[in-house]
Amino acid sequence: MKLTMRFMLPLLLVLGSIAYTVSPVIETLTMHWFTRDLELRAKLIVNTLQDSLVPLLDSANDKKIISVFTKATLDDRLMAMGYCDQSGKLRYRTALFPKGLSCAPVNSELTEKGITHSLPGGDVFVTTHHVDTDQRHLGSVVLVHDMSFMQRRSSDTRKYVFAFFVALGLIISAITVLIAHLSWRGWISSLRRFLKGGHFESKGTGHSPELKPIIKEFRALIRQLESNQRIRDESLLSWTPKTLKNILERELAGQEILIVSNREPYIHHKNDDGSIEVRYPASGLVTALEPVMRACSGTWIAHGSGNADREATDSNSHTSVPPDDPKYTLRRVWLSPEEEQGYYYGFSNEGIWPLCHIAHTRPVFKSSDWNHYKAVNEKFADAVVSEAKTSEPVVLVQDYHFALLPKMIRERLPNATIITFWHIPWPNPEAFGICPWREEILEGMLGSNIIGFHIQFHCNNFIETVDRFLESRIDREHSTISLGGKLTAINPYPISIEWNAKWVTSQPDILACRSAICEKNGLKPDLLIGLGVDRMDYTKGILERFLAVERLFETHPEWIGRFTFVQIAAPSRSSIETYKRFQVDVRALAERINSRFGTDSYRPIVLRVEHHEPSEVFQYYRGTDICFVGSLHDGMNLVAKEFIASRDDENGVLIISLFAGASRELPEALIVNPYDIEQCAEALQVALEMPAAEKKERMRTMRGMVQEYNVYRWAGRKLIDAARIKQRNRLLRKVASIGNWHSD
Repeated sequence: MKLTMRFMLPLLLVLGSIAYTVSPVIETLTMHWFTRDLELRAKLIVNTLQDSLVPLLDSANDKKIISVFTKATLDDRLMAMGYCDQSGKLRYRTALFPKGLSCAPVNSELTEKGITHSLPGGDVFVTTHHVDTDQRHLGSVVLVHDMSFMQRRSSDTRKYVFAFFVALGLIISAITVLIAHLSWRGWISSLRRFLKGGHFESKGTGHSPELKPIIKEFRALIRQLESNQRIRDESLLSWTPKTLKNILERELAGQEILIVSNREPYIHHKNDDGSIEVRYPASGLVTALEPVMRACSGTWIAHGSGNADREATDSNSHTSVPPDDPKYTLRRVWLSPEEEQGYYYGFSNEGIWPLCHIAHTRPVFKSSDWNHYKAVNEKFADAVVSEAKTSEPVVLVQDYHFALLPKMIRERLPNATIITFWHIPWPNPEAFGICPWREEILEGMLGSNIIGFHIQFHCNNFIETVDRFLESRIDREHSTISLGGKLTAINPYPISIEWNAKWVTSQPDILACRSAICEKNGLKPDLLIGLGVDRMDYTKGILERFLAVERLFETHPEWIGRFTFVQIAAPSRSSIETYKRFQVDVRALAERINSRFGTDSYRPIVLRVEHHEPSEVFQYYRGTDICFVGSLHDGMNLVAKEFIASRDDENGVLIISLFAGASRELPEALIVNPYDIEQCAEALQVALEMPAAEKKERMRTMRGMVQEYNVYRWAGRKLIDAARIKQRNRLLRKVASIGNWHSD
């Protein structure tokens, strides 16, 4: 009944307004019809009387003329008659002829068209008709018609019109409400399924066909609002730590941030002399996330891998970091040697890592490793729940070590906002399909509200993989997946670095950095220096890079003795046999090239397989001429962006593999196929001979891009999207409440 009244009352008001507006128009038309009828009747009366009236006028028989006029006025519509002579004088009139009405002058143009006059007794309609013979004009007959009957009929017409629209409104309301009541259950059921699933299909889902366009428009409106808001946000913001913190406070009401990663941002290491030093891991993930955490505070949950980590934490496994200026809390999770071997070295790095990287290394899957992987993900889920101070934290899950974690968190913190970022590539469905636990991994990841990859291509691969192996509903237009009534957005977020990081601002000038590098490596000051910075990993293309240097010397021997390539290779996963063999191959190739082209005072390749602190790495960036990023397959590779950020002299040349995600953002770099050794050698030649003006132009453009699209923008976009999801869910819950409101 409430719904009926809420629908009918506005409809009746609208129809009443229409009736009120239309009534004057109908009244005008009615008056026109009536006056036209009176004109025709008056003409008929005069034509009928004319033959008998002319002799009477000629004989001036006053009584007879008045008698004729009086009989004619017996018609209830004809009020009075009069006769005007040629001079315009009123000669004869009936008793009711209005006193205020006079004849028109003789020289006026008489007409049969009537005119309405307002007199003290009311409105009258007057028509004037000629009385003529063949030879002369005798005068005019004036007919006065009573308008009161017209006004009565106009009033009746208004009443009828208004009553008609009211009746029409009642009929329309009744029919509409009846139809609405009959179809409401199906509509509400369909709408609720849409709200749960976030996706609409007309076949096989039981949705009402009538609801399809509504759902489509509703979702388009939500997406448009989100897109417009993001565009406004991103166009107006200058991305800094303060901006990021303001976004968190404004968009997410200051909710706590929890980051989960395998790699910790600070490692406490005990030296041989018993002293403890803090080390910074060689990790692009840490490079990107640590500035974000400093800006947002919160808690970073990670594996405590340092040999002095336990000594540096409290009883709750907490330590405040950075050590010199604490901004956030580091919560360490402890793993047994067996767990670390199975979860990290086994399933993560012998299974998923080669599975996702097209580097032609066969992945190894063991049930024992999988069991450890699940157990460690459960252990991190426990840590997240224990660290969460509210039921709605924002949890940023990092990388392939925690594919199962989002679902585990969702089951225990259903209102959490979970964003998973996959820092490595995602393979095509055929490649991923060889994983024995592919469905469990996909279901675990889809516990997230958002899953992010570096580039759209990886997003597309993930959606295709889910489509291949899970029964889910996929909206390709908006890149969303609905599984079990939960909606997950799949978005590209190209990761970046902190702009003007402390490692850049704390460095000496370019010449001082160059001198330090030459001194450390025994290089002559006039050498041109190329640089590679990687973990010792087979996906980084280190062997191919060395072969390109060798080919450069073969095709352009003038560079022998003038160019040296320095490769920094941080030890990584050295307990895995594949990595052990790879390190042996790298060392052997470097020695062969040095033996072939080197001398006692000159080494073509300087290989430094050791850990370097960020300050040392940035010194290399600033003091070398070329940076070569030759990944065989990489999600992003932040070395390229770090090199660009360090070159405030706008000098240096970047060579980058087309298989590194960063190449899509840096078209000004020299982009190569690392498998094409000839092409890579020629790129080195071009870089060595590039004019200074061209170097400056290329570097200036790339620096502008890295400055604008920095890590704060990367994190901010994800947090803004998380806020939009929260807003959308609130909106959808309100729409879902329509059913409850209707039932009231």
